[in-house]
Amino acid sequence: MKAVILAGGKGTRISEESRVRPKPMVEIGGKPILWHIMRQYAAYGFTEFVICCGYKGHMIKEYFVNYYQNNSQLEIRLKDQGVQVLARRSEPWRVTLVDTGLETLTAGRLLRVREYLGEEPFFLTYGDGVSDVDIGKLLAFHQEQGKAVTISTTQPEGRFGALQLDAAGSRVLGFKEKARADQAFVNIGFMVMEPDIYQYLGDGSMMLEAGPFERLAAEGQMAAYRHEGFWSPMDNIHDREYLEKLWEAGEAPWRV
Repeated sequence: MKAVILAGGKGTRISEESRVRPKPMVEIGGKPILWHIMRQYAAYGFTEFVICCGYKGHMIKEYFVNYYQNNSQLEIRLKDQGVQVLARRSEPWRVTLVDTGLETLTAGRLLRVREYLGEEPFFLTYGDGVSDVDIGKLLAFHQEQGKAVTISTTQPEGRFGALQLDAAGSRVLGFKEKARADQAFVNIGFMVMEPDIYQYLGDGSMMLEAGPFERLAAEGQMAAYRHEGFWSPMDNIHDREYLEKLWEAGEAPWRV
């Protein structure tokens, strides 16, 4: 199975980084977050990827075009321009990089890579979040459910304290840290899709989470795989700093 990664958005909420590079190329531990996501799939034996490029997509293409030489030990003879590879350190991945447009919404991006997927099931995820989702268990769950789409869901860790107010809302009665169990479930990506999904995309002029997913849910064609482990998006610079600290401390749950 192939894994499709949505990597074409502008990443405006992390503009400190996205002004100079596409959001999926923002680095954690010296590697783009896109690389971290791909490593997660590869750890479960899924090494074929289709990357939906858009904003500054040429930087993603350049990264993979130069991946082999940038991750190898080289001896370069300047006199005759000879190059010898001393030690290879590269991933056994097959990566298809597709320009899906600058302003294209997610349903449209998926339509534009259809020809590279055939009529087989595939994974789909966002290019800006990391998790320790068990991809093998996710796939098995999807196959058991027999639905067109399975999304991975979780209750994110509480970031803000919860206040208890009086009936008038003018006096604080109590304060507590907002527990993870108090959070609503959210879609964290790491999805599995059957070819039936294309019937729900229309002309691709909307976000997946709008019309297509709403229709799938209404028709009972969407399953939810519950993930209770780690997940974090990289929506802003504070998220990036948080993920970087986890990596530097050797405490990154998604590390494989």
